[in-house]
Amino acid sequence: MAIKRGSKVDKSFSASAMTDLMFLLLIFMIIATTLINPNALKLELPKSSNQLKDKAITTVSIKHSGSHYEYYVEMEKMANIEGVERALKARLKEQEQPTVSLHCDKSVAVDEVVKVMNIAKDNNYRLILATQAK
Repeated sequence: MAIKRGSKVDKSFSASAMTDLMFLLLIFMIIATTLINPNALKLELPKSSNQLKDKAITTVSIKHSGSHYEYYVEMEKMANIEGVERALKARLKEQEQPTVSLHCDKSVAVDEVVKVMNIAKDNNYRLILATQAK
């Protein structure tokens, strides 16, 4: 009498689970790529050096004092950011390519710095952000 084995291994492969997995991965990738901003800027961070090529004609300082910011053009206190713009236009109206040096406290918000940068850009001023030497 011949002895027969009771279990046989099925050599077939079912790909239905694999297609479900690939479909879920495809949906995940589509959703993930739409959340990424394709217009992101590639920034080159500024390097600090001790030598200035341009001498600043005037300076703008922003100081954080409690709940508000104080703006100064040279040593003259301004009431608001519009006062800074008026003072810069009055001081720099005759210059060809005026350079403004921006001095900010460490605790000043980036929004306030950007406001002064926008003034410089709108009026074609060169802007130097003053940093502390190491």
